Amino acid sequence: MSASLFRSTKRVAVLAITMSAALVAAGCTSNDPVTTPAASTQSAAGNAASDNDAPGKKVVIGFSGPAADHGWLAAINNSALAEAKKYSDVELKAAEGTNDASLQISQIETFINDKVDAIVLLPTDGAALTEVATKAMQAGIPVINVDREFSSPFAARTTVLGDNYGMGVSAGTYACKLVKDKNLSNPVITEIAGIDALPLTQDRSKGFADALKACSQTVDNRVAAEFTVESGEKQASNLLQAAPKIDILWNHDDDQGVGVMAALDQANRHEMAFIGGAGSANAMRWIKEGKMEATVLYPPTQAADGIKVARLIAQGKGISDLVQVEVPRRIVLNAPVVTKENVDQYLPLGFES
Repeated sequence: MSASLFRSTKRVAVLAITMSAALVAAGCTSNDPVTTPAASTQSAAGNAASDNDAPGKKVVIGFSGPAADHGWLAAINNSALAEAKKYSDVELKAAEGTNDASLQISQIETFINDKVDAIVLLPTDGAALTEVATKAMQAGIPVINVDREFSSPFAARTTVLGDNYGMGVSAGTYACKLVKDKNLSNPVITEIAGIDALPLTQDRSKGFADALKACSQTVDNRVAAEFTVESGEKQASNLLQAAPKIDILWNHDDDQGVGVMAALDQANRHEMAFIGGAGSANAMRWIKEGKMEATVLYPPTQAADGIKVARLIAQGKGISDLVQVEVPRRIVLNAPVVTKENVDQYLPLGFES
């Protein structure tokens, strides 16, 4: 799911702000001095404190993303379409989802030729789409880079990212809380990662390990799946055989978590606190039912946030809750832990695995 995107999100100490109305976070502007070719030129007397949802200048936004071949990606695409429909001043030109980088490049070239006002792009491959995104920027069209980063800072006006390292930190911090609250001595902590070759998986695992150090814990058993239901079930079964007792299990991805839960059910192994990742509706229902302890959000709202940001930039607006006049260069969405105490707040954002 979220991770099968082959994202190459990099850990950067940057702005943490949630644009979605359902996710609330604090933020500040980037101090990046670089001015990209299509950067906004709003005056200091701009309208950063205005009612940004009020209808403004009509803008045309091009949107391109990967094929919706699993729950998280379907939610990404659907949320972008739904967000655009909220605004009478937005005309959305949505290209068909594809995992073919060459086809996606041609889609962006079409947007450039159509002279759209902004482009929201979740690339199949950030490096492969960097050149055409830079071309759009040089043509004066602001590009909003979603989730998988380009390889050049000149390829995007603003980048909207999830926080993979932060996911690991949130999961590890919550695991430490469980160790303390349950007074666990020598707890067995296990991890089911995604595809190990991907930087996003490495970031998540590093964040988890770093956070566990705060309570003097380490991962005792770790396996890697492939972000699919089948691989989740297989690797969870292997993990259960290797660890006859587990106190805490963190699974990186709620799509593969469907398979993990199937393995737990088949083995009748529910002694552990099961923590998920990404925030599927399935996982949140399990939390409500008491079958799962928690899940860590990897927001499927990123493209919807990209639409909102593209509209603001194209209309020459800023973010009304910030003192800074212009929209920030980087927006990193928070990775909150969803538990039975707050699950109802986040359930509307959940996607079906």
